[in-house]
Amino acid sequence: MAQKRSFYSPTRPPTLAMTELVKMTLDHHHTADLITKWLEHPNDIYLDWFYSRREQKYDRDQRQMLLWNKGDFLLENIFCRTVDTGRLIPLRTWTTHVYCHCSIHDRKRTMMRVVFTMLPELMLLRAMHDRGCDEIFIIVTDLQRQEMDEVTEYFKLVCRHAFGSCKPGMEKRIQLEHMRITHAMHRQRRTPCFPQIDLALRAILYEKRPRFVILFSPPPTSYSQILFTHHSYVPDEEIFFEYPSGCPNPCCTDNCEMLRFPRRGLETAHVLEIKRGGKFGKRVKQKTMCNWIECDVCFSEETLPKSTSGSSEGTESSENGTDPSVQRVVPGQLCSQCRLVRYCSLDHQRRDWPEHKKVCAKMQWE
Repeated sequence: MAQKRSFYSPTRPPTLAMTELVKMTLDHHHTADLITKWLEHPNDIYLDWFYSRREQKYDRDQRQMLLWNKGDFLLENIFCRTVDTGRLIPLRTWTTHVYCHCSIHDRKRTMMRVVFTMLPELMLLRAMHDRGCDEIFIIVTDLQRQEMDEVTEYFKLVCRHAFGSCKPGMEKRIQLEHMRITHAMHRQRRTPCFPQIDLALRAILYEKRPRFVILFSPPPTSYSQILFTHHSYVPDEEIFFEYPSGCPNPCCTDNCEMLRFPRRGLETAHVLEIKRGGKFGKRVKQKTMCNWIECDVCFSEETLPKSTSGSSEGTESSENGTDPSVQRVVPGQLCSQCRLVRYCSLDHQRRDWPEHKKVCAKMQWE
């Protein structure tokens, strides 16, 4: 029996097998090499910002933290509290999947330059997640800022109304907006074309369930957009308010073309309101777990509120039919010095100590 062929539609779930974009992958070793080169000659603006984090005071119950209490400016000495499990984990490497037009691949342009351009931002975004962020997805385009903003608003519309079933009136609106952006980009000879960008991005959302996806425009545009898939994944404004924009211009403003990081939290971040649960995958759940990385003991599980815009997006829970508003609490042993992490047993605290001692110190709370 002949297999049913998939076809592309702005309102139907696509697959990555349908995309014509070329995928280039940089594994953990390539990422580690890039980080080593960056640490050898770090930008003074970023280095000053990391040093300023050593003086920052936190609330003990603050969900997001970036701590550098001891040692030199190295990955293993900078710790981040993860938003999904509440652990204090040092900055780590990841695998990057870069989707680009075939012309870039044919010219044999390396994608390491793309990753290196956003390396500090990627290190921090990776560190914010304990699970589900081992792979980062980047789609390379040549969009100008205004075009990028229009594309971003389109994806917000599609994810809000067409991530699953779509009403006929909304389907027509999405198709008209899709045609408008497609023709506008075609007149400007943008590569890849908008249908390929749309197909690749939505396929990644459906199949990979990433914490965020990045639309990146290389020089001379040098502008990128980070599309988060849940409001809890957005960096906290209290920590990243003074984060460098990446622009070499000392008079840079928030409207700078190179501004990439949502330094103002949810105010400037772009969040895609994706349906979750059931056939749309697991819901997001905020947990507090034993700090020993190989332990699965969970001390608390709480339901996150829906996104501020009132979407149907929920929180991450297992699909076992339980009430998502129930919070489970299991007692744990708090670290007596820093009082930031919990352990399920003294044995796991001993096992985690070689790593935790790099950040463990008596804290001055607000």
